[in-house]
Amino acid sequence: MNIKYIFSLVVMLGLFSLTHAQTIQNNQELTPEIEKEQAEQEAKKDKSEVKEGKLYLAPIPILVSNPAFGFMYGGAASGSIFLGDPSTTKMSNAMITAAHTSKKQTLFTLKSTVYTNENNWMLQGDYRLFFSSQPTYGLGTGSGSNTLTPGVSPFESEDELGDEEPMEFDLIRFYQTALYQVKPSFYLGIGAHYDRYSNINDLALDKENGNYTHHYTYSMKHGFDPTGYTIAGVSANAIYDTRDNIANPYTGRFANIQYKYNAEFLGSDQSSSTLWLEYRDYFSLSDEVPRNLIAVWTYANLTTSGTLPYMALPSVGWDQMGRSGRAFAQGRWRGDDLFYAEAEYRFRLPILAKNPDLFGGVVFANASSASANDANVDLFDSWALGAGVGLRIQIQKATRTNFGIDYGVGTNGAKALYLNLTEYF
Repeated sequence: MNIKYIFSLVVMLGLFSLTHAQTIQNNQELTPEIEKEQAEQEAKKDKSEVKEGKLYLAPIPILVSNPAFGFMYGGAASGSIFLGDPSTTKMSNAMITAAHTSKKQTLFTLKSTVYTNENNWMLQGDYRLFFSSQPTYGLGTGSGSNTLTPGVSPFESEDELGDEEPMEFDLIRFYQTALYQVKPSFYLGIGAHYDRYSNINDLALDKENGNYTHHYTYSMKHGFDPTGYTIAGVSANAIYDTRDNIANPYTGRFANIQYKYNAEFLGSDQSSSTLWLEYRDYFSLSDEVPRNLIAVWTYANLTTSGTLPYMALPSVGWDQMGRSGRAFAQGRWRGDDLFYAEAEYRFRLPILAKNPDLFGGVVFANASSASANDANVDLFDSWALGAGVGLRIQIQKATRTNFGIDYGVGTNGAKALYLNLTEYF
């Protein structure tokens, strides 16, 4: 038999076999079983890929113990969305909470950072409605911060409460800023800010027996009504933000400068101004596991002119997201000026082989310093230190949303347990 003929026959048989196999494969793709399998694969793929305009919700119940609020219960939800192509638009995120506490406090918050299409605009919001109570502790860090009162304070202990003076108050807060992207990742803008503290009741105040609280003494000395006051102002803002994800960054950095002027003609009880300086950075420790990193956060909140009312003074736990000062009660460190720094080691815990990203852990440490002009306490004279550990559970892979459980300990025996959605910074 002719060799060329045999070779041609083999080639023809091979082509027929390939064609027949492709035909069988194509027929299989049309079967319901194959279509179902492909649909499941596409669904799995969609879960790990974000889409423009899709709202990613992560609701959780609130059930936590906190030194400022006691036992807290309610609900919280984190919502994330891309308002443009995810390849060119950053993720927008909002956190809403509604909670009641064992100390008969009712708290509502809505905090958000929104990026419009192509990141042209950044909108930041901080809205709060508190029917609340909270201990106050005097001003400044260090032993010199308890010399303000002219009488005798009934709370002069050295226990973990640290000179606690209980107070009841209501708060309405409206903060909104709008910033335009003038260069890639660099924004300039303005803001409007309003705080109204009302129905303030100093529970430790007993003037008849000469027991004066720090809040009452400060308010009387500086001409504020100790039962309520208003702070209303406008701000100029500059932000540089290259974070790849605002809820849980792996890379990038964030810098924020805000100058705020609180004016009497806008409704403030007294005119004043403040300067906010903030920086965050993220340092990768592994190319293969991007969530293994060191995160750092530092800010300074400075009173640059005039006098602020007591509860509006710079204080830990009163930043936009209420994240500073883990281990301490909100407002534990307060003063005319405040400096705060924190570092956190974040890492994956590959407990489950099929889902190694489900669990993670953190180790954190922070330091706070507050001044008190009336008590001759300067910024950086002394420090309050905190540290702790935490567990992370990934509840939404597409947006990197984690549910966090943290426990912190700090100066003078302070300790606290926290439950939270998204990373702290």
